[in-house]
Formats: sequence, C-alpha cells, structure tokens
Amino acid sequence: MKILVTSALPYANGNIHLGHLAGAYLPADIYVRYQRLKNRDVIYMCGTDEHGVPVTISAEKQNKTPKEIVDNYYKSIKKSFGDFGMTFDNFSRTTLSIHHRMAQDFFQKIYNKGYIYPKEIEQFYCPRCKRFLPDRYIIGKCPRCAADGAKGDQCESCGRWLEPFELVEPKCLICEGIPQKIKTKHWYFKLSAFQDKLSDWIEKKTDWKEHVLGFVKGWLKEGLRDRPITRDMSWGVPVPLEQAKGKVLYVWFDAPIGYISSTIEWSEKKGKPDLWKDYWLSKETKLVHFIGKDNIVFHALIWPAMLMAYGDYVLPSDIPANQFLNLEGDKFSTSKNYAIWLPDYLKDFQADSLRYTLTRNAPEARDTDFTWRDFQAWHNNELADTLGNFINRTLTFINKYYNSSAPKASSFADNDKRMLDILSKAPAIIGEKIEHFEFKNGLQEVMKIVQEANRYFDKEKPWATRMTDPSTCEKTLNVCMKIVTSLSVLIEPFLPFTADKVKKMINFIPQDWDGISEPKLASTIGKPEILFQKIDNDTIDIQIKKLKKTDITIEEFRKIVLKTAKILKAEVVQGSKNLIKCIVEIGDEKRQIVAGIGKDYKPDELVGKTIVIIENLQPAKIRGVLSRGMLLAADTKEGIILLTPDKPVSSGAIIK
Repeated sequence: MKILVTSALPYANGNIHLGHLAGAYLPADIYVRYQRLKNRDVIYMCGTDEHGVPVTISAEKQNKTPKEIVDNYYKSIKKSFGDFGMTFDNFSRTTLSIHHRMAQDFFQKIYNKGYIYPKEIEQFYCPRCKRFLPDRYIIGKCPRCAADGAKGDQCESCGRWLEPFELVEPKCLICEGIPQKIKTKHWYFKLSAFQDKLSDWIEKKTDWKEHVLGFVKGWLKEGLRDRPITRDMSWGVPVPLEQAKGKVLYVWFDAPIGYISSTIEWSEKKGKPDLWKDYWLSKETKLVHFIGKDNIVFHALIWPAMLMAYGDYVLPSDIPANQFLNLEGDKFSTSKNYAIWLPDYLKDFQADSLRYTLTRNAPEARDTDFTWRDFQAWHNNELADTLGNFINRTLTFINKYYNSSAPKASSFADNDKRMLDILSKAPAIIGEKIEHFEFKNGLQEVMKIVQEANRYFDKEKPWATRMTDPSTCEKTLNVCMKIVTSLSVLIEPFLPFTADKVKKMINFIPQDWDGISEPKLASTIGKPEILFQKIDNDTIDIQIKKLKKTDITIEEFRKIVLKTAKILKAEVVQGSKNLIKCIVEIGDEKRQIVAGIGKDYKPDELVGKTIVIIENLQPAKIRGVLSRGMLLAADTKEGIILLTPDKPVSSGAIIK
C-alpha cells in the first residue's frame, strides 16, 4: 500500500500562525514521520496557494503586484515550515506552469464530459472601483447568523458557505461603496450531478471523524447546487476556452489540483516523471487530506466530485479535519493581527515546545484555546521536569559513574521486567493512536512511559544501590538506557529536534518503530546536555503583552499621509448629537469628513479652522454619511481638543 498525504495549501498572502499549524500541518507531519518509521511507502505533498482574492487584496493593501506578494510569502512560509520541522517531500507553488497546465487539463476534460457549462448571471460591480467584485471583495451581514464582516463566499462566524447576493447590506471591501448588479457570463461545475455518488461514497466512510461526517451529511441533506468556477480577474489560471478569454479559474477549483501538480513536480525532480501515477492513479493508494474544519466542504464534497468527473484518480481515504484553535479566549484574526506568527515564535522558543503544546492541546474533536501560561506550564513541568529530567538524570549518572559506558544486564527483577514490558507494548499502543489520527492520545501514551520511568528511577534508587548492590544498580541503569533509547524513537513524530539530540547523546544504533520494542544499546554514550531550559514569567509576560500591542512599524507609519486642511463648512449629522460633518479644503481638493466632536465644538466654531487630518484613510460610512479622512484631536480630561498648527499654514501642507 502507498500512502499519499497532503495538507491544505496555505495562501501566500501572509505568514503561518499557530491556528494553521494546529489544524492542517502539525498533525500531518506527526502522521508522516510515524509512517516513515514504520518503513511504509509514504509521501507528503503541499505548496502555497498563490491565486485567488486573498492574494490580490494583500497586494492592493501593500501597493505591490500579486507576484511580489506570493514570491515573498512563498519563501517565508517554506522557511518557517522547515524551521518548525515539517518534512514535506515536495513544497510547490500554484503559480508554476506545471500547475497551470494541470488545472487547465482538469477544466478541459470535465468540460468535454459535459460537467461544466456557461451561464449568464448577475454579479456585483463596484462603480467607484470600476470592476467586477470577486466574492471576497464583498462584505456584509451573514443571512444566517447576522454576524458583521461575512464575505461573499463564506461566513467565518458560523462557517456557512454563501453566495454574494445572500449577504445583507453588501458593500465593496475596498472602498465600502454600494455595489451594483450587472450581468456577466461564468462557467459552472455540475456539483448537483454528483449528489447520489457522493452520498453513497460518504455512507461507506464510517470511520471518519464524527464532526466531519456530520458537516458533510448536512450539506448533502440540503441538496448540492452547481458552483461557479470562473472569475472576472486577471490573477489566476486562465480559463482554457476562447469564449472565456479574460477570465480565470476560481481558486477553490484550482487549489486542490495543486496536490497533484506538486506530486508531478516531485516526480520530475527525482528523474522519474511518471512516478506520480503510482500514487494518484492506483486504487491501492491511501489518500489522506489534513485540513481545518473550514475546508471540509471543499475536500469532502467538491474535490471528490471533481475527481469523479475527471475519472482515473484515487478518491480520498480519510479527511481528518481538526476543529479550530483559539488564542487566549479569542479567534485568531489575520486582519486584526491577532495571532502568534510562526516566524516570530521561532525567534524566541524551541520548535518542539510548540509542537508539544499544540499536540497536547490539539483541537481534534472540539475547539481548544492556546494560552501562553499553559505553554509555559507544559514546557516547564512536562518537557523540562518530566521528559528532560529523566533523560538527563539517566545519562548523567552513566556518564559520571560508569565512564559513559552503558551498563549491561543478563537477568532482571520483577520491577525491571514491568518496565521492559511497558516498552515492548509501547510501539503498538502509540502507533494505534497515530493510525487513527488520535495524536493527542498518542502523545499522552508517550508521557505515561516517561512518568513511569521517573517513578522507576526513584523506586530503584541507583544512587544508593551503586554502593550497596552494584549488580542491581547496573540492571536499573540498563533498563533506563533502554527506556531512553526507545523514547528517542517514540518521541520522534512529536518532538523531532529533541529526538535528534537524544540520539546524538546516546550514540543511537538505527532502529525502526517496531524494532524499538526491544531496543539495542550502544556500548558508550556521549556528553549529556540539558534538553529544555525553564521559561520564566518575565519571558511569558512579554509575549502576552505583544498580543495587546498596538505599535506599528516604521514602514506602516510611513504609509500614513498627514496634511493640513481648512474647514469650510460644518453641520451636525441629522439624527446625531455628537457627529459633525465637515467640508474641508485640502489644497485644491474638497472632501467630507465626519467626526464625533459635537460635545466640545459647535459647527460655527469650526468654520475657518486649519486642522490636521489623515488623508489616505479608506472611506467609511458613519451613520450612513460618507467620511473620507480623519481629523486629529487630543482626548483630555477637559474634553476633545483639535490639533491645529501653531503658525499660519496653507491647506494641503504635508505634515512630516
């Protein structure tokens, strides 16, 4: 059997944060590392998703081209994954020509089979931005849960997949203007044609996670609808039809094909261009997709339907989607920069400490919460004081009293045999948990061994028997060395960097997962090292403060344009007590600004004043009144005081 593992392709519009790791990446890496230790034929494919609206939004916000954005984040994401210990066999990109060809081939073949058809529809168009608006460029209230900020494709609050016209009070994400409905033509995938096939296929997946099956069956019960797979954009995979010139493939159609194109790229790098077929075109392949729960509908319904429509390809064997990881009681939010970014974390802490915390607290069946205090406690109490302590006390004892030579033993007492029996059963017990995607439980089984090992060391008292009963002491240290040797393999899927350190210290003799049930010992060991230094409160306090930090970088500050403006006219906004609408002059330009200064200023007092404003703020509507800028004022005990120049200055002068 061949095992083909994938993780959801991360968008190349930002760095990886802890929520991403807990959902789709760390669980997959644990699973793949274990399968390799079992000597199984497993490959792990991933890459960056470099098309779609998230990339173009980031590009517009940063005043860069989409290509500049994806080039930058591809390098950053790939590096941070490597530093975290991810072991992809190939990490590709969807902007590569190999992927474009594969995505276009998928479209063309499915189209030729009659599962893709054109349809004239109404689509939102922003007259101010002068362009059709892709789904994610439209925001509004969710029709289901009434949450603000729902996007035209999905509500992040309730997870419902949406159509733009379903949104309540829709507006353009960029300018916040009201979009218009204009007719255009798009191509649709006949997802509804696969309702019965998908239902039959899902019914056989009795061993899938309960929440995954519940989510999928809920969609099937509602009835599948055909989905548009083209967009009016310039950034993406061009639709391979003459009549669709100028349109690109919608990212949800294009992205999962990246798993295949990444495997093809891997094959070509190995000099075996057809090797990928042994995995994707074999019914014996076990295909496992690791994702977060927000991707369930795409991987468990739409992607299998695409594979069914194309034919030939193996279907997913399992989709062990995780729930969400929250951060200090709140949701991760990239837009609000409320996250712990992987590159930032790795500057201050070991990768294995995070791998341990995220696995111990994995959102496998329900949402969980990451807190810095938990991270500190688990690192100090479990990694340093339990795992690190046992390994260090064992190796230090041997180094000091046995001249770094591993003690030998030919017979064992009952307590020794009990520990050796635990070791002999450990690979099967832990392996079964990993096989069933119960990584949290698998890690707990590892730590049970460590706890038992510490108790064994304390009970046997080698520091005493070394003098009173040297033979018993040698047996004890022989057993402890076998435990350390077994642990160097058993922890490897979870804590690979620690495993490497331990193996180096014990001069590890290569042994696989099953063989470690009866570990082979090297004759001598190397110099022991402390595996985990304690993390103090001050260090954690700094991390907690960072989450509440509102500081901006010099680069971000330079984007702010401050200018002087003269107030030409002012009046109270109808229906409001404190909002004042001002018409201001900024050089040759006149624009409208709304400010909540009515408690401290009357409209007549404002006319003629020269004030300071932020000129390049995105337009916003306040109480239904458009505001194009923000004035600066001091909030004092005496009330609001406008910031004004201390000397006469013309309007439109740039503040530096």
